[in-house]
Amino acid sequence: MDLRYLLKMLALPPGCLLLVLLLAWLFRRRLPRLASLLFLGSVAMLWMLSTPWFVEWGGRRLETDAPLPAASWPALAGRADAIVVLGAGRRESDPGWGKDVAGIYSTERVRYGARIAKSSDLPVLVSGGKVWEDDSHPSEADLMAEVFEQDHQQAVRWREGNSRTTQENAERSWALLEPEGKTRIVLVTQAWHMPRARRLFLQQGFTVIPAPMGYLSAPNGRPFYGLLPDANSFSNSVLIVHEGLGAWLYAHAPSFASSR
Repeated sequence: MDLRYLLKMLALPPGCLLLVLLLAWLFRRRLPRLASLLFLGSVAMLWMLSTPWFVEWGGRRLETDAPLPAASWPALAGRADAIVVLGAGRRESDPGWGKDVAGIYSTERVRYGARIAKSSDLPVLVSGGKVWEDDSHPSEADLMAEVFEQDHQQAVRWREGNSRTTQENAERSWALLEPEGKTRIVLVTQAWHMPRARRLFLQQGFTVIPAPMGYLSAPNGRPFYGLLPDANSFSNSVLIVHEGLGAWLYAHAPSFASSR
């Protein structure tokens, strides 16, 4: 896992851009023309990834699932057996809370899942473990369940706290739900993550009703066509590149992708 984590960090921005800049510096005397191309290319890529325009453009290509209209939520009890909410990180040892808490993306998913659960009266499964095998921190499932129960007064029936990848989310959610005959699910995750998550849950055997939220493809509304860089856009672009790379790996190198 440590080696694959290292490779992932080097393959994604900003790691890959820093590597290109390092190569440009190493080649500056022996191959100055190549060094210049590498330098200019990395700077251009950094600028592009930092623009709202790229976030909107990339989001439109990833976010292929339509929103689930709120008006349809009460009728979901006749179409699904459970709501599955996927974990998406944590804040470790947050001084304000004095403990680990669910991360921003996790709490967004919990809020959306809680609204659907209250409207549909469907039971909830939260899925998310620990990135590192020797991690002594609570699982993401436990952190999300705390938000469900304390902030939204919504019970969580199942906690799947051992998965580290989206594929493991699907496999271990199936292990909990299939014995109870609950194979029709409402799947809650961000819109940019939904295509990969939906595909993996379908492959596992679930019937999936996508409930995407947190779209990045909404019009950015920024001046100058969204071509001026900002830090938030760079962070969102990393998500887009991560998902695009993840989709490619699951299609062409599933054994490597399954460890992500």
